Amino acid sequence: MSLWVDQYRPRALDDLHYHQGLSSRLKALAASGDFPHMLFYGPSGAGKKTRITCTLRQLFGPGVEKLKIDQRVFLTPSRRKVEVNLVQSNFHIEITPSEAGSYDRVVIQELLKEIAQTQQVDLNAKQRFKVVIINEADSLSRDAQAALRRTMEKYMSNMRIILCANSTSRLIAPIKSRCLLMRVAAPSREEMQTVMQYVSKRAGFDLPPEAGDKIVDDSGGNLRKAILVLEALKMQSPDLSGPLAIAKPDWETYCHKVADMIISEQSPARVMEVRQKLYELLSHCIPPIIILKTIAERVVDRVDEAIKADIMHWAAIYEVRMRIGNKKIYHLEAWVVKVMSIYKHFFYDMDMSAFD
Repeated sequence: MSLWVDQYRPRALDDLHYHQGLSSRLKALAASGDFPHMLFYGPSGAGKKTRITCTLRQLFGPGVEKLKIDQRVFLTPSRRKVEVNLVQSNFHIEITPSEAGSYDRVVIQELLKEIAQTQQVDLNAKQRFKVVIINEADSLSRDAQAALRRTMEKYMSNMRIILCANSTSRLIAPIKSRCLLMRVAAPSREEMQTVMQYVSKRAGFDLPPEAGDKIVDDSGGNLRKAILVLEALKMQSPDLSGPLAIAKPDWETYCHKVADMIISEQSPARVMEVRQKLYELLSHCIPPIIILKTIAERVVDRVDEAIKADIMHWAAIYEVRMRIGNKKIYHLEAWVVKVMSIYKHFFYDMDMSAFD
């Protein structure tokens, strides 16, 4: 039995409940006969993947839903084997090259070259090209992006590329200039309520407005999270009445604990304790940027107004350094030490001013 977020996912562009103007543009592009490379970008949970899937169905018909999962092994120049999972139909292939880490360039070069040099085999296909969907495009290395740019130029005749990213800031300008950019903004409160009402009706119950408001407040514009929370609450309390307790994920609670440790004591011993907690989070595959963001927000909530801007300023600096560097833990630790220093100096200055 699948989750509601998959079970009630729209299959066609006409079924989407928000950003109707964007859906109309995608339908027109699919019918135009001149389909370009595309870049879908927007916050997590805004519906990028759903729109891409609906666009593929508009292009090729229901055949794109007959999927199979495959695993490909790529050989790096140093003879190392890299395994990457593929999701594919007769008309498209979906890959996440960032799974290969620093070897994403090899995946991009070999796979796209292979796809581009083969013609569309399905004679009943409406289009004569295949589509390659690249997830987490903003996590690609600069070398991989350069390789992708060359491929986009060379094999336009029988391949189209659809990139999916949270932000365009880490994509090189030549790639952005070769794609039609599609911004998928986070849905508004009213749009999220509409979608949740639709899901609840399909699931066979009525969603109380108070419960809907609480879920919307908790999800922060992430529609996927909102539907998952709705399903979890329905399992806990079938009538969705009374005070609803939305449980936080374990990793988020753990991040809040780390933030509280930073505030409560500033010492070398505490830095070592925080380091162990950070390693624990990283070992459970929580993205380091999410760790930094969650801890920073909690710290800012608990400190004096005078140092909030300073703490977020350094969080932004170390986030940039983290994206450029390889050892994420170094930058997380450096930010923790910096915050401890700012916090301690602030209270020291306050104590000194009391004697003036």
